[in-house]
Amino acid sequence: MKLDRAVDAYLRHVSVERGLSDHTVAAYRRDLAAYAHWLAERRVVDTAAVTADLVSGFIAERAGGEPRPAASSLARLQSSVRGLHRYLVREEIEADDPTGRMRPPKLPQRLPKALTIEQVEQLLAAPDPNEPVGLRDRALLELLYATGARVSEIVQLDVDDVAHGDVLRVRGKGSKERIVPIGAYAREALDAYLTRVRPELSRRGRATPRLFLGARGAPLSRQSVWLVIQAAAVGAHLTAHVSPHTLRHSFATHLLQGGADVRVVQELLGHASVATTQIYTHVSVDALRDVYTTSHPRAR
Repeated sequence: MKLDRAVDAYLRHVSVERGLSDHTVAAYRRDLAAYAHWLAERRVVDTAAVTADLVSGFIAERAGGEPRPAASSLARLQSSVRGLHRYLVREEIEADDPTGRMRPPKLPQRLPKALTIEQVEQLLAAPDPNEPVGLRDRALLELLYATGARVSEIVQLDVDDVAHGDVLRVRGKGSKERIVPIGAYAREALDAYLTRVRPELSRRGRATPRLFLGARGAPLSRQSVWLVIQAAAVGAHLTAHVSPHTLRHSFATHLLQGGADVRVVQELLGHASVATTQIYTHVSVDALRDVYTTSHPRAR
């Protein structure tokens, strides 16, 4: 099968059948476009002609490039290439998988950096409640922290998704839905935004069911959410790095520190595997160890 056709078929598969996000599919598309171009330079345009040595050569050249790619980017590149060839074998388009012996690089475990509860409170209080945009920003920040939702999930929310009292309907990765409680503070902030701000923002643009709108009435973008958080961090005089994912990390860490079961946190975060959630237990253990070391007279 021609490489370009194989790549197109695989991308349709991960988008339609596996339901991967647009962001993930776009990353796969970039990786596989680079892979196909590299092979074409070596006059390899058919999937049957790809060998294990060619795949290894491509990965090695990418790994040694300048600037050096991050370990996570290299791991994703390998995953994209392996996924393509496994798909071709599974669909019986090819008989052999040249990536069969390939092993993904072992990534260093990165512990999430969470804000303290006091820092979160400062961040949430930063938007000016006397300004319409300030009310919107406070509702946005409260919802991010109250639910631990990903920024991609927040910008895709519709008004109907918050019309269920004290719970939120979130559409996560793979189009999987989950229900997350939102708490009194977030509910109050949302109600203020929905009644006092959103109707006016909606009149400025085309009709849309999206929950969070920009100044011209268009749905708020991921980049806009990032800017809102950066402005709030500056207003709260926080020196720590703050991103949308920081609030997700903080949500999980604070729940576990408060005694929540890890499997409940897994469900709230929308993790497919509890192993992904358990990284936050290490954060909590580290915090306990720090307190013990500084407080116990014989801790050394």
